[in-house]
Amino acid sequence: MTSIKEFQVTFDCAEPERLARFWCEVLGYVVPPPPENFATWDDFTRSQSPEQQDAWFACTDPSGVGPRLYFQRVPEGKAAKNRVHLDVRVGTGLVGEDRLAALEAECARLIRLGAVHVRTLYDGTDSCIPMLDIEGNEFCID
Repeated sequence: MTSIKEFQVTFDCAEPERLARFWCEVLGYVVPPPPENFATWDDFTRSQSPEQQDAWFACTDPSGVGPRLYFQRVPEGKAAKNRVHLDVRVGTGLVGEDRLAALEAECARLIRLGAVHVRTLYDGTDSCIPMLDIEGNEFCID
């Protein structure tokens, strides 16, 4: 049996580059260099047919550990709750009120980037904050 070593997470969206840049800020990811023979991403975009321009964008973990995130433009809008979502790990190693404080600080930072705070779940020990990204996709910080 062959073992999968690498994968990417794909988002259907309306504005691939805008959403990719949002997730770069959330995760500390970077935009990879433009394709070979292009000095900039704008040069690459201008080389494409009008229907292909801005059809996709990607970002990567600069450490090479996390998966590549790929964003593809689709004509339909988001219609229902995501069946898969990202959990962004914050405050690992912290417990109780310290963990909650770290999550709340990260929540405030993400709101400034355009994310939406859905609610805070805290049972005195464990905590999680469900949020929406700039296109309404659910994710959690925990």
